[in-house]
Amino acid sequence: MMPALFTGATGMSAQQDQMDTISNNLSNVNTNGYKQTRNNFHDLLYNNEIVPGSSTTANTISPTGIHKGHGVKLASTQKLFTVGNLTHTGLDLDVSINGNGFFQVLRPNGTIAYSRDGAWQRDAGGRIVTADGYPIVPEIILPPDTTKTIITQDGIVQVLIGDDPTPVTVGNIQLTKFINPAGLNPIGQNLYLETNASGQPAILQPGQNGVGFLGQGFLEKSNVNLVDEMVNMIVAQRAYEANSKSIQTSDNMLQTAVNLVR
Repeated sequence: MMPALFTGATGMSAQQDQMDTISNNLSNVNTNGYKQTRNNFHDLLYNNEIVPGSSTTANTISPTGIHKGHGVKLASTQKLFTVGNLTHTGLDLDVSINGNGFFQVLRPNGTIAYSRDGAWQRDAGGRIVTADGYPIVPEIILPPDTTKTIITQDGIVQVLIGDDPTPVTVGNIQLTKFINPAGLNPIGQNLYLETNASGQPAILQPGQNGVGFLGQGFLEKSNVNLVDEMVNMIVAQRAYEANSKSIQTSDNMLQTAVNLVR
């Protein structure tokens, strides 16, 4: 059986993986804080019929050898943590991170998750929470008679109560930074979990040690570039067709060889 049949099949499978990733990027183009996913591919093992440097005669060696590849595989998917476009909303509880860093969120099971989504809301207890009701960490509670919330660039949360024009500090927003943010585990709901690959989080004040400042009244949108994704989709489609063509051509060659004995 011709190895090209199986090699072409690996190429088709790889381009299907590419299309799956592109589709997910496009579907999240309007998701707050979404980070583009990129596929990284590896070539498969080679059949080294002649190793470079092998003797060809008593006084000569092969300069390149002979290698026959066996296709491609998906090696990893990587989140690209570039900052997305900032959209002005003017809402007090919409907060963006202008640079590196993640918000901390307390999940119902007691674990801490990390997010770039700053579309916060206020629950019945006055806590600042995510759209799913998860409180931010450290917990910040707004008084019942709060008329305005003020969030400074360095994370200080102040409120105006009733007709009193004097701001009252009610909390402080902290950010986390990871050595390898691409190693975080995405779990949906705009949340990530710490892993051994990401390293442990460093808890910092906004604007310190490489984390970004906060922007009240702004939301960070997806960093997906529609034009790039459309081009990637065209390239993946054509590559898929080319690999299917290689399978069809290999099949035709096998048919020709079989017909020789008729």
